[in-house]
Amino acid sequence: MSAGAPNAWKVVRPPAMLFNSFVFLLAFLPAALVLHAAAERFRPDARLPLLVGLSLVFYGWWDWRFLPLLVASIGVNGWIARALPRRADGWLFPAALAGNLAVLAAFKYLGFLADLANLIPGMGLPHVDLVLPLGISFFTFHHIMYLTDLRAGRAPALGPTKYALYIAFFPQVLAGPLVRWSEIVHQFDERPYRRPDAAERIGRGLMLLVVGLSKKVFLGDPLAATVNPVFQAAAAGHAVTTAEAWQATLGFTFQIYFDFSGYTDMALGIALLFGIVLPQNFDVPYRATSLRDFWRRWHMTLSRFLRDYLYIPFGGNRRGVAMQVGALFATMTLGGLWHGAGLTFVAWGAAHGLGLGAGVLWRRAGARMPTFLGWTLTALFVVLTWVLFRATSFEAALAIYKGLLGLAEPGSGFKWRTILFAAAVAIVGPSAWAAIHRLPPNRWLAAAFAVLFVIVLLKIGDDANYEFIYFQF
Repeated sequence: MSAGAPNAWKVVRPPAMLFNSFVFLLAFLPAALVLHAAAERFRPDARLPLLVGLSLVFYGWWDWRFLPLLVASIGVNGWIARALPRRADGWLFPAALAGNLAVLAAFKYLGFLADLANLIPGMGLPHVDLVLPLGISFFTFHHIMYLTDLRAGRAPALGPTKYALYIAFFPQVLAGPLVRWSEIVHQFDERPYRRPDAAERIGRGLMLLVVGLSKKVFLGDPLAATVNPVFQAAAAGHAVTTAEAWQATLGFTFQIYFDFSGYTDMALGIALLFGIVLPQNFDVPYRATSLRDFWRRWHMTLSRFLRDYLYIPFGGNRRGVAMQVGALFATMTLGGLWHGAGLTFVAWGAAHGLGLGAGVLWRRAGARMPTFLGWTLTALFVVLTWVLFRATSFEAALAIYKGLLGLAEPGSGFKWRTILFAAAVAIVGPSAWAAIHRLPPNRWLAAAFAVLFVIVLLKIGDDANYEFIYFQF
């Protein structure tokens, strides 16, 4: 694999306990809810340790050999968190930061760095492809957020159980959302089933779970079937027609949205069942009228992480326009690298950094743009840059871009129905969180969601079950 050809889209792993799997929906989740309800009622002091235990079982189901990595990560960082306020010499925090990033780099970027080094004539380093532990990027960033805030005096000291739960809570450990300690830790001491709105929370949690499943199964996965063959053909060096290029590019635009936002809806819904409110991660991003607006709506928790822990430390908007544009470019380029060990991901992030920088210059010049034109240009930019995100090499991306620009055979058979329906839902419809909280609870609504859940289960049993896209990051 060359440095420009990441294998993130070809990862083969043992089966994880996916949210869209029978073992999770019909076995683990019901058992976990029963145990949690029993602990909450009869042994409230055992509730948090139980959630930690359930989270470790959930994580270890994928591959028990990586469970010690998660446990060791929690143990070492928990010890550092307890020692950090007592250390006056200042070396512990940078050592902890470097250690966390080194572990992430060893699993995620070792082969990529070797490939980059091999671009230098005569290097000849072996390529090493390690199995990427699920969720390592997410739980590493959770460690970094907490330790950074603790060092700055913003975060309180946490006991071992609460810290372990903050890092490993199973609805969010694999693919987020990226939860800041201040958004979740204060909820750990609540008695969730004694709240006056407990039944309503459970109902809305179940609805979010079903909606997220439906988005994944009925929209994300069918779009994958129209996207993957085209990008695979481009990766294999085959010519891509204009119809295929637009089908794959538009299809992936909505596939990744419904796949990732569907996962997030499920994560938020499952967390609600256990009395935990997680932050929203999507707010109808394809209605954005500027690139800055897009990143306030897309993967919102990652955007806040990049802003607070990279962009502001890089200087933010406090040191002049040149520094601000440079900080945006550096932040988004590193954000692209976080998504995948490949130069195409770096290029995707860099393109967004340049786009955000151009937006800063536009606003500083006092220029205005009609709303519809802003939406059109933003959508076009986002759609075109998704090609870099999805393609496995620059050569594959170029083949797609040639098709998009009409520099290939026109082709035929554009599968527009699924894409058009997905576009309508993504652009016109409200976010799942907003829609669920607007619906008044009643029996007919509950019955409708129960029927929808059964239909989803039948669909899962009938079709191929795709892994969530963000599990590979």
